[in-house]
Amino acid sequence: MTGLQFIPTEGLLELLTRLNEQYSLYAPVKQGEHRSYRLWNPRPAGEPPSTPGATAETSEDSPAICVGEVRTFEPAKAFFFPAREKVAENYEDKIPAPGPKPLALVGVKSCDLKGFAVLDRVFQGQDYRDPLYSRARSDALLISADCTSALEVCFCLALGGTPYPQENFDLNLSEVTGGYLVEPGSERGEQVLGHVTAHLQTAKKALLDERQQRRAAVSQAVRKNIEEHGIPGQDRLAGAIRKNYESRVWQEEAQTCVECGACNTICPTCHCFLLFDQKDERDLARFRIWDSCLIKDFAKVAGGANPRSKLWMRLRNRFEKKFDFFPSTEGIYACTGCGRCILACPGKIDIRKVLRRNVEDVSKQ
Repeated sequence: MTGLQFIPTEGLLELLTRLNEQYSLYAPVKQGEHRSYRLWNPRPAGEPPSTPGATAETSEDSPAICVGEVRTFEPAKAFFFPAREKVAENYEDKIPAPGPKPLALVGVKSCDLKGFAVLDRVFQGQDYRDPLYSRARSDALLISADCTSALEVCFCLALGGTPYPQENFDLNLSEVTGGYLVEPGSERGEQVLGHVTAHLQTAKKALLDERQQRRAAVSQAVRKNIEEHGIPGQDRLAGAIRKNYESRVWQEEAQTCVECGACNTICPTCHCFLLFDQKDERDLARFRIWDSCLIKDFAKVAGGANPRSKLWMRLRNRFEKKFDFFPSTEGIYACTGCGRCILACPGKIDIRKVLRRNVEDVSKQ
């Protein structure tokens, strides 16, 4: 497989333009301090095409593509496991047809790629493969990108991650002076680069050194977050939730929870769902929608019993699954350290604090 190559900014723009003909291409855009995915329009009416990494002011209708910086607010999982998805209709023994084009997702960060590693275990396990999720994953093109900065809530390094992708991508982009170092991670990624061979150049040592320096600087910023908040690493987390299962930590931390489910819906690894049927005069359809383990009726059964009737029990369940069940059964923590839940929680429940308190309590036992 071809190694690292350099592609100038205009070359990347041409690549995205070509991909837009074959894929429904979504790229992160930035408006103010908010970053979100948007269907890419290479040339809005009356506007020049959006330029990756552009710093010039852009209109509300045509914000600049933001390949680097940090992850978007919404998780990339929503493209493969939508919040509301039709899974069957009219008792037909076939899954709903896909869209006209497969998906291409640009600027995916390492924390979201780790989220896919968790979701793949759930929806593409040994016992069952979810047809909708599997189809979306197999058809999609993932173009990831290094983080070029860190948010105060980022702590991926504490959970074995890095602020730059190392696997599970088709292409990865590392921003450097004048463009990007591009690394293929799959045969599909190699084929995609064939569209722009005229733009590709050998990656010079100066650019390789620059990439390493940028990665080291962002990693240092994440380490600073970890140190300032006393976030325990994987070695200290091992077994802490199980040992602290009956701790008062859960009741105390749950006092400000309003059961909104924001921590679940914004999380790149949460995957619980419920099914419901919807009927009109002619058709019957079954939908799958996201569910939240913090909601009161989440574990309630048909007879009315609820094994997690207390809010603190449901909060504990969320942590138990991410930091005990998944590591023990799948060998991976179901948390990527992206910090999205910290920013989304109206009750200001901080996952970093909860983890720290659990480790501290276990050390006192």
